[in-house]
Amino acid sequence: MISINENYNKLKASYLFSDIAARVSDYSKKNPDREIIKLGIGDVTRALPPACIDSFHSAVDEMADESSFRGYGPEQGYAFLREKIAENDFCKYGLPITHDEVFISDGAKCDTSNIQEIFSRDITIGIPDPVYPVYVDTNVMAGRTGTSRNSRYDGIVYLESTRENGFVPDIPPEPVDLIYLCFPNNPTGAIATKEQLKQWVDYAHKNRSLILFDAAYECFIRDRSLPRSIFEIEGADEVSIEFRSFSKNAGFTGTRCAFTVVPKKCRAFDKNGNSVPVHQLWLRRQSTKFNGVSYPVQRAAEAVYTSEGKRQVRDLTDYYLKNAELILQKMATLGFLCTGGKNSPYVWIKGDRDSWEFFDLLLEKAGVVCTPGSGFGKCGEQYIRISAFNTYENVQKAMARIEDTLK
Repeated sequence: MISINENYNKLKASYLFSDIAARVSDYSKKNPDREIIKLGIGDVTRALPPACIDSFHSAVDEMADESSFRGYGPEQGYAFLREKIAENDFCKYGLPITHDEVFISDGAKCDTSNIQEIFSRDITIGIPDPVYPVYVDTNVMAGRTGTSRNSRYDGIVYLESTRENGFVPDIPPEPVDLIYLCFPNNPTGAIATKEQLKQWVDYAHKNRSLILFDAAYECFIRDRSLPRSIFEIEGADEVSIEFRSFSKNAGFTGTRCAFTVVPKKCRAFDKNGNSVPVHQLWLRRQSTKFNGVSYPVQRAAEAVYTSEGKRQVRDLTDYYLKNAELILQKMATLGFLCTGGKNSPYVWIKGDRDSWEFFDLLLEKAGVVCTPGSGFGKCGEQYIRISAFNTYENVQKAMARIEDTLK
């Protein structure tokens, strides 16, 4: 008899964004003539930058010629891309990251999901609430939690992110082994200061903890006083792993390319308390389970770092930030308390009703899709998230519909 992994039975029946898609599909069937404006899932809508497309085409042409054809690539990623990442995203800012500490992957979602495999099952997990659901679900799948009670799993230390603490979780009073942080935050749009990140780095050193820092939205930070990388904090390279993506800055959501930085100084510990380099563990995992991102995609990602690519990526992110500014301004004018919308493509909105009720109201009356905050955790029960990923014209139209619905 083949047995299943019983931990899967602890999960909610479906993934948050699958629930949203099902409700939208049902509404669309009942209202076939109604235009639906989607500001829910954080999927980009604008085309890839021309510089990336040109490199993509050139690389595909190389694959059509036996003299330049490439088969399996290095699991860690081609050096031409890793070197550009290290130079432009880290060394340029004086951060101690080298190209051999960069791992190319097919998505930050995949890496933040898979990284937990290299750690013991009985470690203590600290996860913010509200939070990107993948952090929680993958640890449930791995068997690190008990059952869910009142929307929370036994065995997880929930780091509450509320209006009172600016949606940046406080340091927990107890030791936590593995800590998930995400800034600019998904879903709240909040950003931690260097001083706040230093507290977490100091905590990790004191408690021999490890920080998983999701920086997938760092490209939207325009305030230069705010950190774009946890490695801006002294000593972070010993206690942190950072995840980044080409999805939101260059529109690679459908093309799939991201990277994870695992410094060689970063350490975990064996059962006897001996220090173990995490870099080697992740390299072993990737070499065994991953065959790398395709050559044309990596060439397309490399083009992000050309002068044309940098300008085009900046134009893309500026476009979405303009959308976010409009959403923030309109919802604030309607009297809602909002977070995000500046240095972030998300606006986190305090509602006057249950978050799914708010979702249904905007869908049914305005034809606008948002994301209910309760899907991100217990602390999100009275909130919704509106995404800036759409055309400016659609955002204008959506805000006008919402105003008509709520006024």
